[in-house]
Amino acid sequence: MSNINNGGPAFPQASYNMAGGYDTKGGMSLRDYFAAKAMQGLLSGGYRDAYPSKYAKEIAEEAYCLADKMLAERGN
Repeated sequence: MSNINNGGPAFPQASYNMAGGYDTKGGMSLRDYFAAKAMQGLLSGGYRDAYPSKYAKEIAEEAYCLADKMLAERGN
């Protein structure tokens, strides 16, 4: 597994366990959530709007680059 900082779960959910404590479960990582939001912004701003599918790899790479910068900025 890679050692990319994923920021932990974006929307963790706590559930009571039989030992008297709570367990947390998460779905998507905070990195994926940030990348999805960044990609949404890139596409809504006309980034490569002529053929977005032609530039899908480039757009995804840029979105994850922005997500990594957001994680680094928040110190997580």
